[in-house]
Amino acid sequence: MMTTDGSSVMLKDLLEFLAKSLVDDPEEVHVEATETDTTVVLELSVAKDDVGKVIGKQGRIARALRTIVKASAVRDGKRAVVEIVD
Repeated sequence: MMTTDGSSVMLKDLLEFLAKSLVDDPEEVHVEATETDTTVVLELSVAKDDVGKVIGKQGRIARALRTIVKASAVRDGKRAVVEIVD
């Protein structure tokens, strides 16, 4: 059963804020949240020209984004997965 409660909304807002801070075109940043009982899946989409900015060299920025979101999710007893979609 999929629900959207406060924790997924908070994680979605956090990821959206971080991504908008990194890109040249913040209007093109969109985050879709799908939540199950224990997991929140966040799909991040950005403008084509900004994909490299959210991934970073050797995926460092993407890894940092995932770490921050996962750490925030743990407080609510959830598991978070961040996917960057084209």
